[in-house]
Amino acid sequence: MIYPPNCLKRKCIHFLGVIQPDGTELSETVNCRAFLQGIPGIIAYGENEHTKPLPDQENDIVYEPIE
Repeated sequence: MIYPPNCLKRKCIHFLGVIQPDGTELSETVNCRAFLQGIPGIIAYGENEHTKPLPDQENDIVYEPIE
């Protein structure tokens, strides 16, 4: 079981939820439109609020609150 990430707590419009690629908890990742393969820990559980794209990010999607 994954702890609720900051993205969920902050109610980001891009948050997609927990994905289990192989159907088990062992493969769980938290995902969003910016990070389809898993949100980096520094954003999901760290102090980076993701208001600017990361240097190696493949898109320019950043945190946006749900209106």
